[in-house]
Amino acid sequence: MSNLAALLLALAIVGLVLEMLRRKKFREKYATLWLVVGALTVVLAAFPQLLNIAAELLGVQLPSNLLFILSILLLLGVCLHLSWELSVLEDETRTLAEEVAILRTQIEEVAGRISPTETQKRDGD
Repeated sequence: MSNLAALLLALAIVGLVLEMLRRKKFREKYATLWLVVGALTVVLAAFPQLLNIAAELLGVQLPSNLLFILSILLLLGVCLHLSWELSVLEDETRTLAEEVAILRTQIEEVAGRISPTETQKRDGD
């Protein structure tokens, strides 16, 4: 029964990711990771003895411990990747803010040059 629940959960994850991709709510580079996670979950739910074999080969006493270790490593990897992405976005945001400030200053300078001549034209009319 638990294998069926795991299989349904994995299929739901894959379906949700594909639907989010279809609606352009998810970028492909992030969807790939979640599709791989969903596919591995489907395989482990369909063939639970694979986890037992992998645990024996790696010298882990309980297959559930191996699953937890892999899950923690996956989450650490996702956190590291998202932190890197956030750093890149912060740098880009700072650069854009600096460029906007420079452009705003240039516009104010140009507007300051135009305004006195327009005032002189109005006074002359």
